[in-house]
Amino acid sequence: MKLKKILATSAVCALALAVTACGGGAKQAAKPATGSGNTGAWKPTKDIKVIVAYKAGSGTDTGARLLCTEAEKVIGKTLVIKNKPGADGKIGWTDLAKAKPDGYTIGFINLPTYTTLCLAKGSTFNETSIVPICNHLTETSVVVVKNDSKWKTLKDLVADAQKEPNKYKASTNGVQASNHTAAQLLSTTAKFQYTAVPYGGTADQLLALRQGEVDFSCAKVGDVAKLINGANPELRVLGIYAEKRDPALKDVPTLGELGYYNKWYGSARALVAPKGTPDNIIKFYVDAFQKTMTDKANVEAHQKAGLELDFMDNVKLGKLIQEQLAFCKDTVTGLYKK
Repeated sequence: MKLKKILATSAVCALALAVTACGGGAKQAAKPATGSGNTGAWKPTKDIKVIVAYKAGSGTDTGARLLCTEAEKVIGKTLVIKNKPGADGKIGWTDLAKAKPDGYTIGFINLPTYTTLCLAKGSTFNETSIVPICNHLTETSVVVVKNDSKWKTLKDLVADAQKEPNKYKASTNGVQASNHTAAQLLSTTAKFQYTAVPYGGTADQLLALRQGEVDFSCAKVGDVAKLINGANPELRVLGIYAEKRDPALKDVPTLGELGYYNKWYGSARALVAPKGTPDNIIKFYVDAFQKTMTDKANVEAHQKAGLELDFMDNVKLGKLIQEQLAFCKDTVTGLYKK
């Protein structure tokens, strides 16, 4: 599934009838930064720091480590993951934006969380603070409950939530982060109210659900793959944010089948560099990660982990960031209006 189908145009159109969108009259957004224009060949001579704005063991961290381990074979240097969790990603992304643009610091961003935080008052970074390298993953969102939950279907959950507004709690990966937005899309289109409980990332969010601290959650397929399979699964998927059923979850209905949100929703995980990183460095990384992501062994490793590779070069990623920024301005902000 190509990411251009994700959130941008289709999501805005879908929600136009369901929520009151904001953002009319806003100035045109600045485009993501581009490199400094250097054209000579570049190759790293020392190890590279890779910032991940979430804790070790999170979905982003797991995917980052898998990709970077394989990419080292192409790049020829060690890619050192630096986890800088906290504040829904703000801490890590602030450090990434402030890093020296010399090719020895790159990092992962999550969309639409990054673009949502760009619009926050007092944000320490924005869409021009980074230079796109490439997209890594496309991930579809799902609604999950504990495997022993009383709710066997999403219709059952919605019916109870409609009867008792704000009684039921959903864990999220942060305030207005991607999984919070997924829950908002469900509650808005299914016409119920719930209580959102933010955690430090997807790993903590799902742990809270598994421990019974909350009643349901929204995450991505890759995040829950190990928790919904096996002899004793901990979680059960009630619905998927897609336009058609996932062959790997053939018994799980789409939200649209049930009369709720009827477009694809999920997130992207992408690699970027600090603003000012020269063009020749960006080209080196685009080529290296494209080679890595098309390698048969790497593709199989991602499939085994339940992760959907979706390579986009720096130009396409730049366009995606702009689309996500527009989605956040026109749609996501409206989801959180009281």
